[in-house]
Amino acid sequence: MPPSQKGRQYEIRAIGLREFAGLRRDDERLDPFELARYAKLLVAHFSQVEPFLSEETKAHLLGEGKDKWSGGACSQALYDGRKLIVLNPTHGENRHNATLMEEICHVFLGHQPSRLAIENVNKQGKPIARDYREADEEAAYSVGAAALVPYSALYRYVEQGKTSREIARHFNVSRDLVEYRMKVSRLWDNYKVKVVSG
Repeated sequence: MPPSQKGRQYEIRAIGLREFAGLRRDDERLDPFELARYAKLLVAHFSQVEPFLSEETKAHLLGEGKDKWSGGACSQALYDGRKLIVLNPTHGENRHNATLMEEICHVFLGHQPSRLAIENVNKQGKPIARDYREADEEAAYSVGAAALVPYSALYRYVEQGKTSREIARHFNVSRDLVEYRMKVSRLWDNYKVKVVSG
């Protein structure tokens, strides 16, 4: 288990999600798309919602604004109780896995959806277009990342001298996510000694 109390709490929830998904070993790859159906999420391809968007909106989401969103969930449920999720089509599979896992964790952790409403302004005076709950976002991302890259397997791979790129490839996630997991799990210094310096 990770050394910090918060890290252990996230890890325990992540282990529960992995068990729910039917994974038996800590080095098995978790498929968020398979798990999404149990969270009552319908993952739609962007092309399926594209006809309902204005040309200006599409141009923004796929152009200038493409790096400002990873995915989104409709707060209103569909007729069958599922929630619609749309992932940014300009992002790769590794990023989609992390984004979808975060959305799944919001459901499993019982978080209330954020609302799209301009109610506040930031320090620069720009409108904030979402009711943002930082603690919920941190928990969903952290549990999702731990479910995708479990601590016990990560610890073992670091001890074996595997690179973050190799670990990322194994779990089908980004190298950034693996290095994030190393840092929050306090494995980064050990990794630098064994792999970066070694």
